[in-house]
Amino acid sequence: MIDKELILKELSFKASRSSGSGGQNVNKVSTKVELRFNIADSLLLSDNNKDRVRLKLKNRISSEDILIITSDSERTQLGNKRMVIEIFFDLLEKALKRPKKRIKTRPTRASKERRLKEKKINSDRKQSRRF
Repeated sequence: MIDKELILKELSFKASRSSGSGGQNVNKVSTKVELRFNIADSLLLSDNNKDRVRLKLKNRISSEDILIITSDSERTQLGNKRMVIEIFFDLLEKALKRPKKRIKTRPTRASKERRLKEKKINSDRKQSRRF
């Protein structure tokens, strides 16, 4: 997988004042943290990985090809920074995870018999309504 230490160097952070819990502290201190990750400029992601991230996270990516994640749920800037980094790595991991390839299987004899039994019961039920 991707080295977290190296990818942290490609992230940029911006702090601003946030709404929410904190009372008067909210009006004085910049606790909201915004994480920005420029996908096109990333040296750690291959072109295929970049395309996967763009496809899976298209709702969070700006027109400048920058992934933006914000957090203002914590009362401290450091807490929000930790939260935003955690969210970033979770999203990146999910976006880069390849889905398991489905192995085609045939229905079992028992499942065929159950299906036919259900059909017979339904058929009998509808047949009895005719009289």
